[in-house]
Amino acid sequence: EVAAAGSGAHRWKLGERVFGITGGGAHAEYLVAHERTLAEVPAKLSWTEAGAVPEAFLTAHDALWVQAALEPGERVLIHAVGSGVGLAAVQLVRAKGAIPYGTSRTADKIARARDYGLEDGAAVTDPAAELPDLARRWAPEESPGKSNDGFDVVLDLVGGPYVPASIQALRLKGRLMLVGTVAGGSAELKLAPILGKRLTLRGTVLRARSLEEKIAATAKFEAEVVPLLARGTVRPTIDSLFPLDQIRQAHQRLESNETFGKVVLVLA
Repeated sequence: EVAAAGSGAHRWKLGERVFGITGGGAHAEYLVAHERTLAEVPAKLSWTEAGAVPEAFLTAHDALWVQAALEPGERVLIHAVGSGVGLAAVQLVRAKGAIPYGTSRTADKIARARDYGLEDGAAVTDPAAELPDLARRWAPEESPGKSNDGFDVVLDLVGGPYVPASIQALRLKGRLMLVGTVAGGSAELKLAPILGKRLTLRGTVLRARSLEEKIAATAKFEAEVVPLLARGTVRPTIDSLFPLDQIRQAHQRLESNETFGKVVLVLA
């Protein structure tokens, strides 16, 4: 809720509900943000629902709709599909008219993600061994066995061994979006499939961008995602709520690998 405005800030009125991403320091009762890095919270969202939106949906929207230039009918593989970003991605893929598939380390998250539009998914423990078979299993029926079977886009939220496996799972002119490294910050890659399939590999973060880039990302999110939230076409997913004085327990919950969606802090 806007509590005060600087002398040069005119976009928001006191008391209006806004949300956005901040590069650290958001575990606080007050923070300072540039007015153009904020968007209006849809009236239908509660405060806790609003808190679960920006990091997940801005990240997924920027990676898939903007940078990967996702097109209707394309097939997308999302690693860590039960995470906040993963579930936002599933819904945004569907909203674009594309088809989402997913992986997780636990089968129950795959089952639950189907309620958000997941076409199919699998619990994966060895991506190098398992992803090629999954890519063939999920190939379009009209083109079985073709050399370009695979995914048009992979949203990799985990990194490590998932990166070379994702390269193998991409089809001709596929795009690999590298967003996270929770499974490891390094990987050994074979260049031949990257060259032969003319793949695009792109890493992306939001925190390190310039103010102008953050404003541009927020403007696209405001124009394209906020209306979907307002209509209920997409929705945030809350795993659990913690008061601010239980921040340690909140982080323990995050580290448990049991979360489905976002852990939200409540500032009383």
